[in-house]
Amino acid sequence: MKITSIRPWLVRSDASYWGEYLFVEVTTDEGVSGWGEITTTTKLANRALCTILRQIGIAVAGEDPARIEHLWHKVFRSFTYMGSRGAAVECVSAIDIALWDIRGKALGKPIYELLGGPVRDEISLYTHPNQAKFTSKEAVVREIRDIVDSGHTGLKFDPFPHQGPGVDGVARERRDGYLDGGMTRKDEREAAELTALIRETAGPDVDILIDAHGRFDVPTAIRLCRSLEEAGQIDWFEEPCPPESLNALKQVRDKVSAAISWGERGHTKWDFVPVLENKLADYIMPDVTWTGGITELKKISALCEAYYVPVSPHDAAGPINVVAGAQVMMTVPNFYKLETSEWDLSKYDHLIDTPLDVSNGNLKLTSKPGLGVEMNREYLQAHEIELA
Repeated sequence: MKITSIRPWLVRSDASYWGEYLFVEVTTDEGVSGWGEITTTTKLANRALCTILRQIGIAVAGEDPARIEHLWHKVFRSFTYMGSRGAAVECVSAIDIALWDIRGKALGKPIYELLGGPVRDEISLYTHPNQAKFTSKEAVVREIRDIVDSGHTGLKFDPFPHQGPGVDGVARERRDGYLDGGMTRKDEREAAELTALIRETAGPDVDILIDAHGRFDVPTAIRLCRSLEEAGQIDWFEEPCPPESLNALKQVRDKVSAAISWGERGHTKWDFVPVLENKLADYIMPDVTWTGGITELKKISALCEAYYVPVSPHDAAGPINVVAGAQVMMTVPNFYKLETSEWDLSKYDHLIDTPLDVSNGNLKLTSKPGLGVEMNREYLQAHEIELA
């Protein structure tokens, strides 16, 4: 079997927070194809990745798709001198996921069987409330109760305003293209009130996870974390500072009591080694579509196991993101929960051949080969975004 092409599929979808998904199809000369995903957070990045993927397709045409480790390094090392983080690793991720999908299909096995076999029967999930519905106290209560009633035992939200009047009416989070890093006392107070309300509504048995989205400076992150600790008995504080400085993370870590979660912006095992060595996080949360694919998520998980640190994969995109992370976590002893962007995953139904099996806050994978899902090609073709 030989690789014949790598095809990016940039498609419109109302299910995406950003209005589009970026899937990747790897095809072979024997008619077996595999699917990956690397949906990013900006339209500019998605379009740049499409261009890079087409060039990678030329470079790997004719290769044996079963040589997954070889192809991981071949593609990764092709970007060494332009920077092997970011876009390069995201392309590696999508291709790697697709190659594992092909391998599973060729052998007639789900991916988790090829990674050592399952250590659990289903995947525990944590999820997000739809904060667009937070128009009143009553609306917040309804949304949180819906999540709890669905059987989820963990939920995550960002209580801090992203937009609003800062200096001269410009959004306080970023001004003139740089990260501001601060937060007003008023917004801090409102974030604490929201967290307290959600804790009260969810009850004592649900994990409350806070996402700071890596955007605060050191003193602001410390202040905000302490405020939320007092308000709502939070179970983790995620990415308090931008990922470029582990020293900033350490300063926050040393002065707060809440567990720290880190990793969605971490690329490859090498980014996670200093975090683990320096005891900077209680939870590690790589994104399978950004950190290096199934191959790398498995390796990062093994690193974390040696430190007895739980792994909780990040997910903010589409169905391939969910199932690829789940396939790995079926085999990982030190697994906490898998993230989903909403508690009702029927929003993915139009993209895949079979709805995801989610009940009582858990995802159940099938025994179908590969990823266990096929993309709805008819929908992709009808909604593909044409690029120059």
